[in-house]
Amino acid sequence: MTTNDLVHFLVLVAALALTVPLLGRYMARVYEGRPQWIDRFTLPLERAVYRVTGVDESAEQTWRGYATGVLTFSGISILVLYGIERLQGHLPLNPGHVPGVLAPLSWNTAVSFVTNTNWQNYSGETTMSLLTQMVGLTVQNFVSAAVGISVAVALIRGLARSRTRTLGNFWVDLTRTVTRVLLPIAAVAAVILALSGVIQNLGAPTVIHTLSGAHQTLPSGAVATQEAIKELGTNGGGPFNANSAHPFENPTAFTNLFETWLLLVIPFALAWTFGVMVRRRRQGLAILAAMTILWAGSALTAMTLEAHGNPLLGPGVTQRASATVVGGNLTGKELRFGAAPSALFNASATATSTGSTDSTSDSYTSLGGGVLLVNMMLGEVSPGGVGSGLYGMLILAMLSVFIAGLMVGRTPEYLGKKVQAAEMKLVTVYILLVPFVALVATAIALSVPSARAALTNHGAHGLTEMLYAFVSTSNNNGSAFAGLSGNTTLLNTLLGICMLLGRFGLIVPTLAIAGSLGRKGRVPDSAGTLPTDTPLFATLLVGVTVIVVGLTYFPVLTLGPLVEHLVTHA
Repeated sequence: MTTNDLVHFLVLVAALALTVPLLGRYMARVYEGRPQWIDRFTLPLERAVYRVTGVDESAEQTWRGYATGVLTFSGISILVLYGIERLQGHLPLNPGHVPGVLAPLSWNTAVSFVTNTNWQNYSGETTMSLLTQMVGLTVQNFVSAAVGISVAVALIRGLARSRTRTLGNFWVDLTRTVTRVLLPIAAVAAVILALSGVIQNLGAPTVIHTLSGAHQTLPSGAVATQEAIKELGTNGGGPFNANSAHPFENPTAFTNLFETWLLLVIPFALAWTFGVMVRRRRQGLAILAAMTILWAGSALTAMTLEAHGNPLLGPGVTQRASATVVGGNLTGKELRFGAAPSALFNASATATSTGSTDSTSDSYTSLGGGVLLVNMMLGEVSPGGVGSGLYGMLILAMLSVFIAGLMVGRTPEYLGKKVQAAEMKLVTVYILLVPFVALVATAIALSVPSARAALTNHGAHGLTEMLYAFVSTSNNNGSAFAGLSGNTTLLNTLLGICMLLGRFGLIVPTLAIAGSLGRKGRVPDSAGTLPTDTPLFATLLVGVTVIVVGLTYFPVLTLGPLVEHLVTHA
């Protein structure tokens, strides 16, 4: 890497270090119901929502009631979004006159955006109307992110409270997350992006004629507003097929860095929120440290690998057109960003559950692409998606104290709560479900000729392409390796099932764990209690996370990225 690449990384770290504590404390006040300055603007809106929906703001729910709210809201959202897509040809705000979306793709897209996955088997500028983009997809960018944050807050309450059966109110948490967290930040971010060159309009596509007599269609749309929440809510997906590599979405090096900050800030800040809400700041710092180690390690590794480029061309050299230039693996990357900053963006997008990319992952070096794949295999905890990253890491923290407890022959405890058989059964379901779904779905797809025909590449790289698609959707990431043509009936259906299981198959056990822990009393620390707010525990947590992933995925990683790497060197 060059000095500029390292400075780019350090500027991002500094921006996160300044903003994460501020946002973390602010969100803790939001979910604890403490008054703050924004109340004068949000309370009238929130109370109007409660009146229309019949929600009792003061009522709380058990974990079953909370889970019912999550599943009901998400199920209705899928139906509404599916209907908008199917009928968009007859609805307003369709200046491009795009027809309704076919049923398999509508199903896949509706499930994708409601589960915060944002996998796209279509080209946004030619498939979706402005109404679908704004009323359907952008709205889901807000509320699907809010669902994940609400579940994380419910788990925090289960750990913070003692001998209670309630975890808060899902409808209140959902509303407050949208009005007090996501909307204010996204509004400011949208203005910054628009001022930086991201387009924002409601016009029809513009047709221009070139000097050679050809014509080109320039797309349009409310892009800045969608881009802001797409990154902030770790949604991914975008108005254009090129995603965040498109100059209308991400025009400059500044916007590239700003968007990277957007997709990281809430997942990291939620660890700080956790420490404040459980009244143990050091606990939050331990979780934050584990997330930071995993993210920084993967980001710097990917940046280094892509800065060196293809070993057959020599270190730091790549071939483009008829020229040989210095700068690493620039294939599939935007020259206005460079190899290492592009790798930083993609590594951060896969470390969070963000489907955004500013370069083509399919063109990465074998090990560079492997880093992106491993980021998702970690379970989206480094730092993970908004909400899902925190509750995923807390689940792994319970597994870590359980393993440590077995080593010393003690009943494991976390924040004064005994982690017993009931919780560990749910933890096991949480940890094993996504790998099982992703690997089984990959095997099914590879056994079907029509699915194999959708691969651009074959051999080890083709296996990585197919595996990447199902790991991405099962972990609700949504990024694609860009070598799989997924818009087929089989793949649309299978990928949609993976998204549903990867989202709600984890949310329900998480809420059940929260309910179980909330009912328990707190036991005092003793000489045999494992401290969970120390650097040693943060190291243990990182080690358990990596080992679990290694034991689960190493065989298939060996057949994919590792084999490709060895063949390249051979």
